[in-house]
Amino acid sequence: MYISHETPSQTNARLGQVIASAEFVVHDQPYAFVETDACHFPQALLEEALAFVRDEGVWSALVPSSNPEHEQFVVFSFHFATGLDNSGFVGWLASHLKATVGTGVLVVCGQNSQRGGIFDYWGAPLSVAGQVVAEIRKLRGDTSNT
Repeated sequence: MYISHETPSQTNARLGQVIASAEFVVHDQPYAFVETDACHFPQALLEEALAFVRDEGVWSALVPSSNPEHEQFVVFSFHFATGLDNSGFVGWLASHLKATVGTGVLVVCGQNSQRGGIFDYWGAPLSVAGQVVAEIRKLRGDTSNT
């Protein structure tokens, strides 16, 4: 992890380059969290879950969901280009999406050394999926709809 000493405009420029250079994927189906008692790892969800997080009481798995009774999210991911300082990216993009779309986000980070290091799965409420994805594409300088 890098420690940067820069002005806010330098941070915006650096992270603008980071988002433009990142591999950005929007997942086709909605996702939701399902909970399982912490005493029993949800082995059956291994193939479909993007992430597992545990606290004292539950395992929480982020899985594809078509169940409208669950809070559903659009999920998108970033794999960052090797060699770019992506420190501060989560706070920068989360703050930007809150200011422009009005939404909070969920973020789960992982590490894949063979693909540039840190990667992020992000989620936003399904009700603002189009706005969130359009705003990210705008930040990336991508005017296509793919």
